[in-house]
Amino acid sequence: MRTTSSGRSASYSYQRPSWRRPLIVLVVIIVIAVLIAVGAYAAYNAYGRYVQRLLTVPGCQAGTGVNAIGLDFGQTADAAIIAGVAAREHLPRKALIIAYATAWQESKLENLDYGDRDSVGIFQQRPSEGWGSTAQLEDPAYAARAFFGALVKIPGYAKLPVDVAAQDVQHSADGAAYEQYAQSGTALAADLTAAPHAVTCWYDPASQAASEGVSAKLNLRAALSGLADAFGRPREDGAVRSVSVARSGGSAVITAAGGDGWTTANWLVANASSYGITQVSYGGYQWTAGLNETSWQPESGPARGRIVAS
Repeated sequence: MRTTSSGRSASYSYQRPSWRRPLIVLVVIIVIAVLIAVGAYAAYNAYGRYVQRLLTVPGCQAGTGVNAIGLDFGQTADAAIIAGVAAREHLPRKALIIAYATAWQESKLENLDYGDRDSVGIFQQRPSEGWGSTAQLEDPAYAARAFFGALVKIPGYAKLPVDVAAQDVQHSADGAAYEQYAQSGTALAADLTAAPHAVTCWYDPASQAASEGVSAKLNLRAALSGLADAFGRPREDGAVRSVSVARSGGSAVITAAGGDGWTTANWLVANASSYGITQVSYGGYQWTAGLNETSWQPESGPARGRIVAS
């Protein structure tokens, strides 16, 4: 043992290693960074679950970017039904453009139960003028079939200006008014029938179903009945060629004619909230119901001509 000259033990002075202080500081920094990251992640999740739901207004749109057309759920469903009827009748796109321009002018694409005198429905057709009963004209599929039935009787309608063709069907007070919606009708027709994943709706499935007074539970039987009302029953020469439902009842596979695949897929998306459909797949993309405007995402989905709804 070391001793001093007087024989007493020398006091021992501990020297802390020089590397310990920087290490402690580094550990503290790491802990703080981890806590910040955890807090940020928790805040992000809270935003996604709560804040986003509060700030995002449910709705639909056709097209993207500056050319997107904002629609409510009723307008989107009506537009999809009109497109389905046009596909069922094998009509050219010009017929659909004329129908959209007319419906925009007459009802803003809403299925109205009122109008001028006895006019009702999306085209404001009058029972007293022989278009059908009030109940029939308040069925968008019936109203669209009646409109197209009159349109195709006009010689050379596809070569006429939109407002002229629309007026020849409607015989309204101001036929020129239809022209203002010709451009929107053209864009909407392309989005509903040809442009990939151009139609989308975003909403919380449970709350949206409640607001529509329907069940959020998947009801494929009703959905396929509505699909047939617009597109006609599946047949080899139809817009919809075949429909098969999984044994579990949880999904349906629909085969459409080559040019009617997106028209069919868009009908399913537009009407999804009414039937509890939460996913639609077609052409390498999948739509998922939720509060996200970019709800179509790429996927290795069904082959062209096959749509899956679940």
